[in-house]
Formats: sequence, structure tokens, C-alpha cells
Amino acid sequence: MHTDEPPRPPGHPDRRRVEDPRDDRSPDGTPRHDDRPRAGRAGTRDNPLGEYLRARREQLTPDRVGIPRVGHRRVPGLRREEVAVLAGVSTDYYTRLEQGRERGPSPQLLNAVARALRLDEHAAAHLLRLAAPRPAHRPARRASELPSPALRQLLDSLDTPALVVGTALDVLALNRLAATLYTAFAPVDNLVRMTFLDPAARSFHRDWDRAAHDAVAALRAAAGRDREDRRLIELVGELSLKSQEFGRLWARHDVHGKTGGGKPVHHPRIGDLDLRYETLTVNSAPGQQLVVYQAAPGSPSAEGLLLLRALTPDS
Repeated sequence: MHTDEPPRPPGHPDRRRVEDPRDDRSPDGTPRHDDRPRAGRAGTRDNPLGEYLRARREQLTPDRVGIPRVGHRRVPGLRREEVAVLAGVSTDYYTRLEQGRERGPSPQLLNAVARALRLDEHAAAHLLRLAAPRPAHRPARRASELPSPALRQLLDSLDTPALVVGTALDVLALNRLAATLYTAFAPVDNLVRMTFLDPAARSFHRDWDRAAHDAVAALRAAAGRDREDRRLIELVGELSLKSQEFGRLWARHDVHGKTGGGKPVHHPRIGDLDLRYETLTVNSAPGQQLVVYQAAPGSPSAEGLLLLRALTPDS
């Protein structure tokens, strides 16, 4: 049993706190505790851990964890006491954790909660970051995100589309092939902003819903690493005001790093391309990543990249 409190048998009622087992509200329908969100950093609240736990709990259905549906459920997803039983802690303890009243939970406890909420490795790592104490000191401003001359030279030497992105997925540099690939966008400035605010994105991304989800999940992961980042705060604020779809996805708290995967796109002059991207961390510049697009050898998309090269000016 992974807990920071005196153990109790799983499923045993928590008698230290009287709680209606049917939901998280009192008989008059009002919240039992003050769970109202408060303004915070980088699009999060002043209780980012609680916001994350609540969002993941509300999206996890009872069927997925083997809990039978009995009677009417007035809360989406799992109830607090159900997560507590799955994690092997009392409802009172889990409630304090979700409300931000439990300081310094152990990694063992957090890992138990992550398993209860069926979090993957990216989401579990995000949970641990949110629970970690904030550093006492941080730089007054972010270091310059300009790519180094050596990285720019590497970028230009690649014979396939590639770009360098920063912490907030700002496009810091791109080679000529990438500029031709993204020719429908104006400007090519931030991968998330382009996805939600540039009309060209709807035709460029053949699976726009997936591209939008992945972009927000990557941005959420970045926000978890530094909740005080001014650029992230500004970007999330802008997108929340200008795109309801972004706000809906941001509220889900899905987390996934930008690592690699398929990228089906449509180029206005070449047509459909089935590309794969790989993301490489730039160790000499923390926060920067090199994103490289490729096509399977001998595939129609590989021929499409040859056409892309033909459309790309030499300088």
C-alpha cells in the first residue's frame, strides 16, 4: 500500500470524514469543498496538481477500471473515493491531495495515484513535476532561444524538411525545405498558434483533430516543466481567448511530449504526404528541439519530397 498516512484496508470506509459516497457534492448540490478555480500561471491555477488530478479523474470512466455502474452518477468520470480505493489511500487523504492541502506527497504515493488514474509515462512524469516544490530561485528572464550557428548549419545541411522549436513550440529556425512544406502558413511562427489560428491548418493537417490534440498535449507538458514561463503564459492566454477549441482541449489536461509519430499533411501544390517526424533534444540549448520530417523510402511520399525539393529555391 503506497500511502503517506496510516494504512487502511482497500475499500474500507474512511470514518474520519463523513462523506456522501454517491458524489462530491452536498445534498443541496453545492461543492463540499471550495474547488473553484483561481487564476494562475501558464494557463494553470494556483493548485495545478489538483486541477490535473481532477481533470484526469473526470475523464476516466468506471468501466475502464472495472467499477460497475450502479444508479445515477452525478459526477463525470470517477468519484474521489473510487480513486482513493484504487490508489490504496483514504478518501480524506486523496481529497486533501486534490485540493492542494497535502504538501510534499511521496513519490510512492504519487505513483500509486498515477496507476489508479491509468496515466501513461508522460502523464505520470507530469504529475510528479506538478507535485515537486518550486525552485526557490529562478532566472529573471529566459535565456535567448536563438539557435546556435552550429545548429543552423546542421539544419541547412539536411536534405529533408526540418526546423528548430523552442519551449513554447515557437519556430526558431527552419531550413528551406521546411519553409516550402509550410508555404501555406503566414507566418510560420509557432506550431500551436498555426494549428488553431491559421485557416491554412484545416487543409494542411489531414487529421486536424489529432494534430490539435497533440499540439495542446505538448504545450501542456511544457507548461508543467515551468509554470512561471512568461512566453507560455502569454501564448496560452492568447489561444484561450481566440480559440474555443483550444480552450476545450487545454481544459482536458492531456500531456504528451513532442517525440515522434506520423504526420499526414496536404501540400497545396504537391498533394497528400504521409510523413514521419522525429524530435531530437538539443543538449547544448535546454528547451530547444530539432524536428525532422521524413518519408518511407520508395513511397509516394518520398517522391513527393523530391517534388518539394524541386519547388524549393536554392537561396
